[in-house]
Formats: sequence, structure tokens, C-alpha cells
Amino acid sequence: RKGKNPIVLPLPEDTIKAIAAYIIGARPDINERALFLSFKSPYWPISSNTVQYLIRELMKKVNVHGTAYSLRRSFAQNLLASGASLFEVKDMMGHDVLQTTGSYLSIDTQLMRKVLFDE
Repeated sequence: RKGKNPIVLPLPEDTIKAIAAYIIGARPDINERALFLSFKSPYWPISSNTVQYLIRELMKKVNVHGTAYSLRRSFAQNLLASGASLFEVKDMMGHDVLQTTGSYLSIDTQLMRKVLFDE
């Protein structure tokens, strides 16, 4: 994450269970605050570049074209389409200013017509 403000989001039960299983069964038992660590010793917190690489590789495996950025963009678009306000999207994305959030969103003319004209 680029900003310094922590993001607090609800997690689905399955995600909580998967993280707990990782902590109990797979995470190296070392004194490190970061949740996710490198795969091999010496262990260190994984970087954003590592996360981007893993996402890109997993998307290739399932024949989906995209990047970590495209996932964030889809997340923002889906929040907006589901009725979240721009301010809610900004907070869930962890942005400090609304202008940053705007770069992840594009105008959905169908959604705009629905909101403006109740179609």
C-alpha cells in the first residue's frame, strides 16, 4: 500500500479461516509483524512487487488478462455500481484524496441514466 493510513475492511468467513490456517500451519514462526512472508529463509515481508508478480502469474494460469491494478479498478467500479458513494469507494480503496479514486473509475453511462432518470 502506498499510503500510510490503514484500511479496515470486513472479510468473508472463508478468508478469515484461510488466513488462520496459514498462520497456524504455514507461516514461519519468527518475530515479524508482517502477516505474509517470503517463501524461503531468510524470511522477510513480501513486497508489493511480489504480490503484483503472483497475481499476474495466477491470472495467466487461468487465461485471464489483467494485473493487480485491473483488479483494484474492477473492485472500485463494482463498488460504485453496487451503490457505494465516491467517498465510500475512496475509503475502501485506502486513498487519501478523492482525485486518486477518480483515476480508478470510468463513467458508466447506464448507471448514470439509472441514477439520473430512474430508468
